[in-house]
Amino acid sequence: MIAPYNCVIMANGSFPQTAVSLNLLRQASVVIACDGVVAALDKAGITPTAIVGDLDSLPSRFRNMYSDRIHLVEDQEINDLTKSILFACRSGQQEVLIMGATGLREDHTLGNISLLMEHAALFRRIEMLSDYGLFTPLLKTSTLCSSPGMQVSLFSLSPSGTISTSGLRWPICNRQLTAWWQGTLNEATGNSFTVTLSMEARVLVYRTLGIPAKKTV
Repeated sequence: MIAPYNCVIMANGSFPQTAVSLNLLRQASVVIACDGVVAALDKAGITPTAIVGDLDSLPSRFRNMYSDRIHLVEDQEINDLTKSILFACRSGQQEVLIMGATGLREDHTLGNISLLMEHAALFRRIEMLSDYGLFTPLLKTSTLCSSPGMQVSLFSLSPSGTISTSGLRWPICNRQLTAWWQGTLNEATGNSFTVTLSMEARVLVYRTLGIPAKKTV
């Protein structure tokens, strides 16, 4: 299972549907909501701890209901997910799980996934979960939990440095990934795999659900 998170950020993409996703959402003691997802949270019986955004997508009834936890950020140069991530950082959160950031519009999905790497250095642990899999940003060499046959993809959003892997069916050896497809559609062969990064390398690892998914080191 994925290690529980104290803080979940809910974006306004596809709302979680699986038991794994919903359990992690309900277990979180802090739920930071982008303003557009508040109605969906209310329908699911979940009360947000904080609502962040420019409020353009927040129905008026929730403005009154949650007036004590609304954090208006009018900056139009960044989206509501970015605002929520930065709010979590300012609030002292060190372990953050982002949900609802994928699905619906593909341009939003791609943009939101890229934010995970952009802000990874702000937190001790930050990941992005959908109903299908888990994105983990790596800033240094890491060993991740897996199970035999688990599907794994690696993405280098800003190609630099070199990457090597062990524990995957198709190893990568001192390679610079210059296109998104080059590290995709791999497979774990055991209960863990290691991604070795040179100092400049930064990689997003995607793992399918149904297996242990927290870092071992």
